[in-house]
Amino acid sequence: MIETPPAPSPLTELSDEEQMFRETVSEFATTRIRPHVPEMDQTAHFRSDLIEDFFRLGLMGIQIPERLGGSESTFFMSILAVEELSRVDPSAGVIVDVQNTLVNNALLRWGNREQQDKYMPLLAAKWVGSYALSEATSGSDAFALEAKARKEGEKFILNGRKLWTTNGHEASFFIVFANADATKGYKGITAFLIERDFPGFTVGKKEDKLGIRASSTCELLLDDCEVPEQNVLGQVGTGYKVAIETLNEGRIGIGAQMIGLAQGALDYGIGYARERQAFGQPIGSFQGVSFPLAEMATEVEAARLLVYNAARLKDAGKSFVKQAAMAKYFSSVVAEKVASQVIDIYGGYGYTRDYPVEKYLRDAKIGKIYEGTSNMQLATIGKLLLK
Repeated sequence: MIETPPAPSPLTELSDEEQMFRETVSEFATTRIRPHVPEMDQTAHFRSDLIEDFFRLGLMGIQIPERLGGSESTFFMSILAVEELSRVDPSAGVIVDVQNTLVNNALLRWGNREQQDKYMPLLAAKWVGSYALSEATSGSDAFALEAKARKEGEKFILNGRKLWTTNGHEASFFIVFANADATKGYKGITAFLIERDFPGFTVGKKEDKLGIRASSTCELLLDDCEVPEQNVLGQVGTGYKVAIETLNEGRIGIGAQMIGLAQGALDYGIGYARERQAFGQPIGSFQGVSFPLAEMATEVEAARLLVYNAARLKDAGKSFVKQAAMAKYFSSVVAEKVASQVIDIYGGYGYTRDYPVEKYLRDAKIGKIYEGTSNMQLATIGKLLLK
C-alpha cells in the first residue's frame, strides 16, 4: 500500500495572522485528527477528546467576544478553520462549522445581553451547539414547520420532531425553530434556546449515513418541552429572519468544508501521481493524469476564491447573499468532481477502503444537499440576478 502524505494547502491572499492560524489548524488536523479518521468513519463516532481539543485551541468560539471566553476574531477565521479541518476530515470541519457559523453567529446577531452572557462562555469552553430547523415535511421549504409552541405563563411548551440535526449527539445546547402562531404562517416561526436537560426534550435516533459518518446527525423529540420565556431568540415571530440570515452565513461555511475536502483529495491525487510507477515512469508524467490534475487544481482555487470573497464581504458588512450561494453551489460541485477523479487516478486501489480517497467522495455528496440544495442555490442566484 502506497501511503502519500498530503501536500500543504495553497495560500490565497492571507495576512500573516491568518496564515499563522491556518498553519496551526493544519498541523493539529494532520497530527491529531488524521490518525483517527478511518476508525471514526467506520464506527460513526467522533472522539470526545478531539472535541475537547477543539475547545482548548479556541476553535469553538472564534467570533465570541474575549470577555465571554472567545477569541473575538473574524468570520473569515472560522472559514479558515473549517477548511483546514475538512482537508483531513470533513466530519471535523462540520462540527466546528455549525458551532461557529450557525449557533454562535445566531447568538451574536440575535441574542440579548443576558442570553449571550449565559451561553457564550459555555459555547466557547465546553458546550457543543446544534441548530435544528429541518423536519420531515420541511426541507427546502424550510418554513413548512409542523413543530408548535404555545405560551403558558412564563414559559413556552414545544411539541414536534426535528430531523437532520448536525451535532445532535454531542450537543448540550440547541437552537430550535417552532411555530408559536400558526395563523400567521411563517411569521409565527420563533427560535428557541434549548438546553439538553430541559424537561420534554430528547435526542432521538442517530442517522446511519453514507458520508461524514463521524459527524452525528440526529432527530430531536419535543414532547411538551418546557422552554423559559427568556429563551426566545430575537422576538416571537422573527424566527424566519433568524433562520434565513444565519443560513446565508452557514452556506459559506459549507463552501469552506467543500474546498477543504477537495484540496485534501487533490493532495492525495498529486502525491500518488508522483509515486505510482507505470511503464517505467511516474504516472504523473502522462498527460492523461497531469491534465486532469491541472484542471482540478484550477477549479479548487476558483472555488476557494468564491468562498473567501463571500466571507470577506460578510466581515465587511456588505451584501453577500448571492456570493454565498455561488460559493456553496460551486464548491460542492468541485468537491464531488475532484473526489471522483482522484479515485480514477488511484485506479482499483482508490475503490478500496485501504486507501483514503474513497471517503472523500462519500463525504462530498452531502455538500449538494444540506444547508440548501444546489437547486435552491441556483434559484437564489437566478432571483438576485434578475431582481
